[in-house]
Amino acid sequence: MKHALPVTREQDFAAWYQAVISEADLAEESGVRGCMVIRPWGYGIWERIQKLMDARIKAAGVENCYFPLFIPLSFFEKEADHVDGFAKEMAVVTHHRLIGDGKGKLIPDPDSKLEEPLVVRPTSETVIGQAMSRWVQSWRDLPLMVNQWANVVRWEMRTRMFLRTSEFLWQEGHTAHATRDDAMRETMRALEMYRDFAETALAMPVVAGEKPENERFPGAVATYSIEAMMQDGKALQAGTSHYLGTGFAEAAGIKYQDQEGGQQLAHTTSWGVSTRMIGGVIMVHGDDDGLRCPPQIAPHQVVIVPMLRDNDEDGAIISYCEELAQALAAIDVFREPLRVLFDKKPAKAANKRWGWVKKGAPIIIEVGGRDVAGGNVSVLRRDRLYNDAGKLDSVIGSRDAFVSGAAAMLQDIQASLHAEAKARLEANIRRDVTDRDALAAAFTGDKPGWVEIQWAKPTGESLDKVVEWLKGHKLTLRNAPIDAAPASGTCLFTDLPAVERVLVGRSY
Repeated sequence: MKHALPVTREQDFAAWYQAVISEADLAEESGVRGCMVIRPWGYGIWERIQKLMDARIKAAGVENCYFPLFIPLSFFEKEADHVDGFAKEMAVVTHHRLIGDGKGKLIPDPDSKLEEPLVVRPTSETVIGQAMSRWVQSWRDLPLMVNQWANVVRWEMRTRMFLRTSEFLWQEGHTAHATRDDAMRETMRALEMYRDFAETALAMPVVAGEKPENERFPGAVATYSIEAMMQDGKALQAGTSHYLGTGFAEAAGIKYQDQEGGQQLAHTTSWGVSTRMIGGVIMVHGDDDGLRCPPQIAPHQVVIVPMLRDNDEDGAIISYCEELAQALAAIDVFREPLRVLFDKKPAKAANKRWGWVKKGAPIIIEVGGRDVAGGNVSVLRRDRLYNDAGKLDSVIGSRDAFVSGAAAMLQDIQASLHAEAKARLEANIRRDVTDRDALAAAFTGDKPGWVEIQWAKPTGESLDKVVEWLKGHKLTLRNAPIDAAPASGTCLFTDLPAVERVLVGRSY
């Protein structure tokens, strides 16, 4: 069986990932290390993620706004843990003008040095906190819940498109509440929103849970994540939600007058997902022919490819395809109009077909002269590209029957992709490991998966020793699953009574 990509997952997973991005026209290098140009198909997927996520955010009563790209360094310095956590990744602006050096080069103008360095936004807790300190005066102003869709910059040393880039796109929600309980409810609401979004919109099964102390967001009291398993067994942190306590509020001065007239610090949260989700979709659903895009986030759910031959039949084929596109566009699927594209570009039908296969269009329709004569269409489902004989599983059937069943087919493709990934996730989490040697041995081979172990939640030096041991085996603690079975033994690392279970794995 010949595949569309130059390398398979089995041959080289990392090279395969890059090949999918290139061949599916998702993104390309920009000329700046760690920054990418997101091409229309890739950005179309991000637009779908934005639209579906934004609806969920607004349904929770959160309002969108926008905050500056440049943040005064002093804002970060007010929260010591926060600045320490991001210091190595910060891009800093120190001058506002360039001048020629007389040798054909541009250099910073010494007279344009800024009074205070400006950090290019790595995250916005500090600048939003300053705004909240102005907006919150009374208990009546709470809860205050805002979100922004923006770009951020974190100067990564090792980059990979979508997964870890110096600049990426995301949404970041920030909320302020009167009490810890209110803030924790919001933290968990956001976590559940991300879990449900990953499962339903991305067809990407995830494990939701609390991050260990060493994996917390800098300055947070508690961090929660959704973790997805890639096809190579590695974990991808696909979204996070943080309870920030009152530390950020104290640093920014977010205080309110309570109903008794006293002054109280607000409890704050932050939560976000990014274009990293696209990388997760690639590595969860992609195959050796390219991306398989879940229908809910596919920019085009059905693509119609006419088989034109530069003869008298072409006009009838084009009219037939236009009528088909109109009929499909009138259908609702996933509570939205079906997104259909009639691909009229002047290229060979086979080349266009394989182009859409690599992009992962959920359904590809081919129409030739015989199809028009018989009132048929040739249907290719991207989730089931080949039949048992290893040939393209292109099914010829009635056009009217296809139109009437198109919504159900797209729903079935969405469910099929999720079921396949869910089965892989469940089959690759081990829960029978009880000592360190067995834990290390569990991660031999090409597709190690994850191990769920008993955990005593060690802190301080005890936790540092665990992290050092894990680092030596190229392992990390992922999260303590919310829906894990109760702890029932001793901690694998400390021999103390376990209080929860935690996932261990290799990660991106």
